[in-house]
Amino acid sequence: MVGMTDRAAAQAAGMDPDRLDALVESLDRRYLASGKLPHMQLLLSRDETVLLAGVRGQARADGAPLREDALYRIASMTKPVTSVAFMMLVEAGLVALDTPVTDIIPEFADLRVGRANRARLKRPMLMIDLLRHTSGLTYGLQRQTAIDARYRKLGLDEFQQPRTSDQFVADLATLPLEFSPGERWNYSVSTDVLGVVVERLTGLDLETVFQTRIFGPLGMVDTTFMLPDEKADRMTDAWRLDERPGKPTGLTVADLGARSGWRRKGRFQSGGGGLVSCVADYHRFARMLLRGGELDGVRLLQADTVAQMRSNHLPGGGDLASMSGAMFSEADYQGVGFGLGFAMDMALQEYYWGGVFSTYFWIDPIERLIGIFMTQHLPSSTYPVRAELRAGVRAALLRRNG
Repeated sequence: MVGMTDRAAAQAAGMDPDRLDALVESLDRRYLASGKLPHMQLLLSRDETVLLAGVRGQARADGAPLREDALYRIASMTKPVTSVAFMMLVEAGLVALDTPVTDIIPEFADLRVGRANRARLKRPMLMIDLLRHTSGLTYGLQRQTAIDARYRKLGLDEFQQPRTSDQFVADLATLPLEFSPGERWNYSVSTDVLGVVVERLTGLDLETVFQTRIFGPLGMVDTTFMLPDEKADRMTDAWRLDERPGKPTGLTVADLGARSGWRRKGRFQSGGGGLVSCVADYHRFARMLLRGGELDGVRLLQADTVAQMRSNHLPGGGDLASMSGAMFSEADYQGVGFGLGFAMDMALQEYYWGGVFSTYFWIDPIERLIGIFMTQHLPSSTYPVRAELRAGVRAALLRRNG
């Protein structure tokens, strides 16, 4: 792996460089050499000093090697960005966590619950429900209920929406909720709706909000909803696991970097999953969060707000295993809470999230660690890379802060 561990920096930061090297070698052997993943880029920092950084594998099906400035479809790693933008508006006094969603999205005034679309909501949907995914909305990708099947039929969770923001919420309002807001946790288009809230509160499209209030101030020069032509050579291909009956299991290209759908300007800018970004940019975003809302003299949020965002907000202090259906009931989700934009480990206090293309980041505010893992493989649930990364990094800690 190009780059690998900065051994002197790792030792100075209280990390075991041999264990970090072993972690990288294990990932390389298990996932790249075996052909399970096409490539990977990994960055690990402690106290904002980069200890491990490198790339491995091919960026495109033609064999072009992965570059350190590669661009990726970060999908749901867009959600924390949208959540930060919303919390900036909370701090500005334009909205609150307990503001009814219908105050900004009046199209939701007649929402009902259940397949028959008849039961009334037991309480209004609030902004906090959008942030923590307790809104009752869903994703078509869940493939669990008749309601999420209707999402798929309408194409409401496609990456490039032909709809405008107004059309998106209007079509969404024709469908029932899975449950009354606050009753359960269900991963959903909630953050896409939150992005529409941000647009309506500011009077600006989401790209403009992000560029002027987050990306520009933080120096995130390569993060955008649409891939510019002049940066197309940096865009990776995206692969999908091919498990069709009668076909050998392997990878097939799902989106070509050179002709990516992200090069087309969409009418709807998805606050839940639309961004293209790179490791360097997302590390700056994560550093801002680790520092309590500030980076290089630019403050986006107050430290108390960031602390609030990375705290568990599930009703009754529940976890994903107890607050959701079969999809998240496994033991792996016991003790996993959800804050205002990302999941969090209730014991370790790490907070994190990833995207459907298998991108991932996590922040440990106690040990002051940031980890970023990029690849482009659908679906993200195929391999346990994320858990292995976090466990491997924790095993390499020689000096603990907690």
